[in-house]
Amino acid sequence: MKDVLKNVMYAGIGAAFLTRDKLEELGKTLTDKGCLSVEEGKAFVDDLLKKSEAAKGNLEQWIGRKVDERLKSCRCVNVEEIAELRRRVSELEAAAGKTQGCQQENCGAAAE
Repeated sequence: MKDVLKNVMYAGIGAAFLTRDKLEELGKTLTDKGCLSVEEGKAFVDDLLKKSEAAKGNLEQWIGRKVDERLKSCRCVNVEEIAELRRRVSELEAAAGKTQGCQQENCGAAAE
């Protein structure tokens, strides 16, 4: 009966998104109604809290993977790629500046 109750609660209340206060309130309600003893209620709440934290972590990882997949499929650039492009542009600007300086010097000498 307790396992069935736990499974129903996990599925029915979305344990991953419940706060500690809500879980403790749920445990107190079940204890008050006589569904669980005080010790069982405390263990039930602790178990739900652990599963809630694990589910949140798993959800965050899943969302992160899905976002990364979506960004790759959109052909969006990431921070590292932007930094690399900026570095390359700076190098090209520096090289162009040197080339331009040399040309101006040659032009000045030719004009004299």
